[in-house]
Amino acid sequence: MALEFTDSNFEEMALASDKPVIVDFWAEWCGPCRMVTPIIEELAGEYDGKAVIGKLNVDQNPEVSMKYGIRSIPTVLYIKDGQVVDKQVGATSKATYAGKLDAQLA
Repeated sequence: MALEFTDSNFEEMALASDKPVIVDFWAEWCGPCRMVTPIIEELAGEYDGKAVIGKLNVDQNPEVSMKYGIRSIPTVLYIKDGQVVDKQVGATSKATYAGKLDAQLA
């Protein structure tokens, strides 16, 4: 199951992770975000133990959203060693998300 990132746990759970991280920035009212949610959940199960995968609600966590300049959702950030290494804006296929994550695991 995908983790829930928040303004208060983001540094510890995402930036300090020793594994690659996917952060899905989303909101309840966002239709495309609802299309991405099952994909993120599937990836969280498939990459359990290899990557940290979670979601961050932009309405409830404005600090992290502002820090990373999230202006469109869904936006998925790929973080490795505390740094953003890739980004996907807008909904896309599971293969695209998995491919970008696999590149971080290589």
